[in-house]
Amino acid sequence: MTKIFISGHRGMVGSALIRNLQKDNKDWNLIVKTRDELDLCNQNQVEDFFLKENPEVVVNAAARVGGIHANSSYPAEFIHENLIINTNLIHSAWKHGVERFLNLGSSCIYPCQSKQPIKEEYLLTGPLEKTNEAYALAKIAGLEMCKHYRNQYDVLFHSAMPTNLYGPGDNYHPENSHVLPALIRRFHEAKEKGLEKVFIWGTGKPRRELMHVEDLAKGILFLLGLDSPPDCLNLGTGVDHSIFCIAELVKETVGFKGEITMDESKPDGMPLKRLDVSLARTLGWSASISLEEGIHSAYNDFLESLRSNTARL
Repeated sequence: MTKIFISGHRGMVGSALIRNLQKDNKDWNLIVKTRDELDLCNQNQVEDFFLKENPEVVVNAAARVGGIHANSSYPAEFIHENLIINTNLIHSAWKHGVERFLNLGSSCIYPCQSKQPIKEEYLLTGPLEKTNEAYALAKIAGLEMCKHYRNQYDVLFHSAMPTNLYGPGDNYHPENSHVLPALIRRFHEAKEKGLEKVFIWGTGKPRRELMHVEDLAKGILFLLGLDSPPDCLNLGTGVDHSIFCIAELVKETVGFKGEITMDESKPDGMPLKRLDVSLARTLGWSASISLEEGIHSAYNDFLESLRSNTARL
């Protein structure tokens, strides 16, 4: 059995990956640690972990994440924590002979005025979106570390760049969540309170590509099965929608009967962001869950988490 360590296993991505690993035909010996058991920001603890557990494969799904408000309010925390997590894990994995390290980045690493759709080679060709620059820089550093360790030491360290994600285990905090979970909570609460309007940040014109986390988990398994994966691979749907369109889909799914009002005093964020997933498709992988199907599933998951008192609010 292959010993595989999933960092961030309690997060949305880590949880989805574990569900899919447990269903996979390959025999995996799963290693997971809670934050109390292993502080990824503590170099000594990370070193001790690799020495004792000796994993063969590592998937780094651990990160401090958040939406526009959180990223713009706490940039120091975002760059500091994510840099330390990446540095500790990647270096210790190399030092202790890990056979394969898959680093999960983010589509926010690409330039804010990048040509669309965004190809992997567009990385570091222009300035970043200011609202999440600190987080993006930390994720870029992790990607570059994997690339250079691979080139210098001939180790199979590589990265995947997922698009915006949603699904079971998402964060629904009103200030720290991403666009889709924020909309799901806002419309749900408006419906419950009988409100006439729901206010949405910005103009509604920016376009976002959204992928269900189950598709990402399957993409990760696909990558782990490649003998010679690229240094960096975009994982997304290749389809984008305007924020207003996404809000309309959520409104319809939730059953809210009021109006959508755009708050144009608030920032829009990056105007357009859609990944070029042609390389992933050429290699043999593509996402399969439509946005309509995914939003319906996500809302049902949200309702179930409310009933079971497990929602991240």
